[in-house]
Amino acid sequence: MNVLPTVVFNKGAVELIDQTRLPIEYRILRVKTIADLCEAIQSLRIRGAPALGVAGAYGLLLAFEEKWGKSDSYYFDEGSANLDTLPADATVENIRGALAEAAERLRGTRPTAVNLGWAIDRMKRVLSGSWSDPADLLRALHREARAVHEEDLAMSFAIGRAGAALLKDGDSVLTHCNTGGLATSGYGTALGVVFSAVESGKRIHVYADETRPLLQGSRLNTWECIGRGIPVTVLCDGAAASLLNEGKIACAIVGADRIAANGDTANKIGTLHLAIAAAMYRVPFYVAAPSSTIDLSLRSGAAIPIEQRSADEVRKFRGLTVAPDEAQAYNPSFDVTPYDLITAFITEKGVLQPPFTE
Repeated sequence: MNVLPTVVFNKGAVELIDQTRLPIEYRILRVKTIADLCEAIQSLRIRGAPALGVAGAYGLLLAFEEKWGKSDSYYFDEGSANLDTLPADATVENIRGALAEAAERLRGTRPTAVNLGWAIDRMKRVLSGSWSDPADLLRALHREARAVHEEDLAMSFAIGRAGAALLKDGDSVLTHCNTGGLATSGYGTALGVVFSAVESGKRIHVYADETRPLLQGSRLNTWECIGRGIPVTVLCDGAAASLLNEGKIACAIVGADRIAANGDTANKIGTLHLAIAAAMYRVPFYVAAPSSTIDLSLRSGAAIPIEQRSADEVRKFRGLTVAPDEAQAYNPSFDVTPYDLITAFITEKGVLQPPFTE
């Protein structure tokens, strides 16, 4: 299985693919401070709920490197932790304080995507354990961050296998926003289903909504599909209903940033109108996401916080003015699709129906 290195921890820094440069330029961004990691998340240099979870977990290792590291050395690498000699002030209490502060800064960067907070909470549970040796605490944090990364990749593979069984040879699949390796630890959710089906020998054609206003579909989904030799057609978001009406689509598969216990799903803005159109034309509409995206604390989608982004994302595009500055802009990053518009949920535990329980 071909894995895209969306985010890794390498020699004291978080390294990520700068998704704002794609498809024009493939650039690895090396991030060495919490402020820069927060900026990378808020500016969507890294995005996608599962990928944000991995970045959040690695962020706590980064916070330690930033406070106690040296320019000519590092404590953490992808597969190792070099903790034989720690500074005198790197006590358990001081580590807890510094990393807890970093955790809350990271948590506040993207309020809708639940995986970010979920991964940070996993790291904080390790942080709050009964530790006397700071090196033992740091090794445990390193193991947990690696586990978050490895588990997400395993879940992506399992989601792909579960969803591939729903696709037939020759099917065309409609997608919205990017849900491939760039949105995860390297393989994908909704696009991972397509990747797995293709790897099993099925011929699949992807129709990718461009996904306004930042074009994650036309810039990123198409880039990933072309890189894997998968036929892909890009379309304006407003053309999706017409395409569904023509009977060319076997199913629509989208990802999710947060799923309430009843199955209401927050995903990239535009998902709701796609689900409504799919229901109108009786086309199956699937949500593919790891179980970590299910927020059992929320009974319904009415309680999901929706991130509001800058008006200039709508009024401008890459510096070009497309609407007068005096015009107001409505720019929620996500919408909520009611559970009864969703055919099924494709997870690492199989194809499921809500309501969800522990």
